[in-house]
Amino acid sequence: MRNRSMRILWLSVLFIANGILAGCGNDAGDPKQTVIKMFGAMQRDDRAALTSLLDLPALMMTLNEDYALQTDTPRVFHSPEQILDDLTDDGDTKQRWFSYQRIIGESQVNDEAATVEVTFVDKENSKGYLTKFGLHIINGKWRIYTFKTEQAPPGSSVG
Repeated sequence: MRNRSMRILWLSVLFIANGILAGCGNDAGDPKQTVIKMFGAMQRDDRAALTSLLDLPALMMTLNEDYALQTDTPRVFHSPEQILDDLTDDGDTKQRWFSYQRIIGESQVNDEAATVEVTFVDKENSKGYLTKFGLHIINGKWRIYTFKTEQAPPGSSVG
């Protein structure tokens, strides 16, 4: 009887320790999947899904650069609804991003922050727009907080 009690005690301790160790790591999954889900939500015009994938307050803080491709003047968003309007239906960013081929590249994870490479390819003009989407963990899930766009250097071939 004593051996059985000790065995149960040890199994309980191991079970609890395993739970604690699992909680110490990053269980948010692959940030690349968050970017893939974001494009799916944009395609479906699913504002609720976008809200769960984006850090809307952080996206509103972007003042000096515009994440839509080919803009001369950065737009400033004053509410989360404006960002959701821009990424769904006939929003400028949705229309631009979906007019190009999208290639979702590698992700780099550094603890609770990550970047995911996304390239937008304008086949008509042989131009590529290289981006790195910034993500961080909020409440155990990856959330996109920035879209950083840089045009491919002249002379580079894309597509």
